[in-house]
Amino acid sequence: MRLYHGSSVYIDKIDISLSKVGKDFGCGFYLSPDREQAEKMAAKKAEQIQVETQCVTEYEFDESLMKSDLKVLEFHDYSKEWADFVLANRRNRTQQNIHDYDIVYGPIADDDIGLLIRKLVGGLIDSDHFLEELKFKKGITFQYFFATEKSISYLKRI
Repeated sequence: MRLYHGSSVYIDKIDISLSKVGKDFGCGFYLSPDREQAEKMAAKKAEQIQVETQCVTEYEFDESLMKSDLKVLEFHDYSKEWADFVLANRRNRTQQNIHDYDIVYGPIADDDIGLLIRKLVGGLIDSDHFLEELKFKKGITFQYFFATEKSISYLKRI
């Protein structure tokens, strides 16, 4: 399977120590199976740091490894479990992940969903309302999160 990473720089060697804290699934390397999504992320990153460079780095990954050699967590839809997991990771302000998965697969919590999470945490909405609101989003975009050197070793840059 092909996976794509959008950034303001071309990734020569993956270094998870450069990962920012407070992300959906923790500190690690995020990829998309959708090239267009990676291109949008590259544009967003470039805009955030005010540079013109936008890069999409391509990788090949053997999906069968997710069923055998790696510890994997998968979310195939927005759910209370997914929301709780994202919330816990976004609250973690350290480089140390709060889980021991090699790979996490699931929906991306975009900025709108981030706002819903903040409303949930702030007690402005309950979990049932939160999940109902998620159903009205325009489609789901998924991401792959590689958390460990072991999982990253299986990514082959193209």
